[in-house]
Amino acid sequence: MLNKLGELYNVPVHETGVGFKFVAPKMTETNALIGGEESGGYAFRGNVPERDGILAGLYMLDFMVKTGKKPTELLKDLFEKVGGEYFYDRIDSPFSGDHESRKKIIRDNYPATLGGLKVTEVVTVDGFQFKMEDGGWMLIRFSGTEPILRVYTETRHKDKVKAILEDGLKVAGIK
Repeated sequence: MLNKLGELYNVPVHETGVGFKFVAPKMTETNALIGGEESGGYAFRGNVPERDGILAGLYMLDFMVKTGKKPTELLKDLFEKVGGEYFYDRIDSPFSGDHESRKKIIRDNYPATLGGLKVTEVVTVDGFQFKMEDGGWMLIRFSGTEPILRVYTETRHKDKVKAILEDGLKVAGIK
C-alpha cells in the first residue's frame, strides 16, 4: 500500500533492508517524513530516526480528533484510496545452515507464479521479494536476529494468502 500512497501523493518511497539500522540512515539521507518497518515501528521527521510508539500513537490520536473518525473509518478511507484491501501474513521457519547455499536454492527456483498470480519482478534489497501482478508481493528473507527464515506476503486476494506463503516455502526449499 505504501507504494500506491506514494504515487497518489507524489511522495517518494524508499525501500531498505529490514530494521532501523537501515531505515534511519535512509531517513536522514532523504529527509523523509516517516520511516517504518514490518514490525510496526515508525519514526518521524523532526524526531530521533528510531521507532517511537508513543509519538506514533499521539499522531494517530491527533488524526482521529482532526478528522472526527474512528480507526475503522480511517482504515475504510485508506482502502478506498489504494483501491481496496490488502491482506498480509507471514510464516517463520526455523533455519540452521549456510545462508549462501539457501540463497542459491532460492535463485535457482524463481517462480513464474505464486498462489496462481504472475510474478512480474524480483527485488533483492533484503532477501528475495517477488512482486506480483496484483500489486502484491512475497518476500523470503533471513531474520537478522534469530535463526529463522521468514516468508511474508501482501496481496489483494485474501483467498490466495496461504497459497502464496506455501509457494514461498517451496521456493526456499523448506517444503
